[in-house]
Amino acid sequence: MSKIVALLARLLFGFGLLLAGMANPAKVLGFLDLAGHWDPSLALVMLAAIAVALPFFTWARRQDRSLLGGLMQLPQRRDLDARLVGGSLLFGVGWGIAGICPGPALVTFAAGYWQGALFCLAMLAGMGLHAGYEWQRETKRKPV
Repeated sequence: MSKIVALLARLLFGFGLLLAGMANPAKVLGFLDLAGHWDPSLALVMLAAIAVALPFFTWARRQDRSLLGGLMQLPQRRDLDARLVGGSLLFGVGWGIAGICPGPALVTFAAGYWQGALFCLAMLAGMGLHAGYEWQRETKRKPV
């Protein structure tokens, strides 16, 4: 049952991304172009998403288990460190260059666009590099 609910949630999320224009790189770049012809429509989409999600996240913070019975696994750390800031900057620069972020990239890939496939391959390569870096970092920490 939980897999069906997860699939339906993913499909709803993907449909929402398409409907809002988040899978259209030209629209995303128009939103990021503050000095040119700025398109504020995605800011409204983000504000609406925050308004819808906020009560649910507030509720979830007070729970031990999800509605389907799984353990709640919300982030515990609240501090800012160099890794968080660097990762956020890297994500933002990538978003600005490509005009797309991971969720919409998966949607465009599933829709058959080569740009989505290229982005997903680059994203997987970046994830692999990060995993290799983390593995090497952890290996150096462990006493022999």
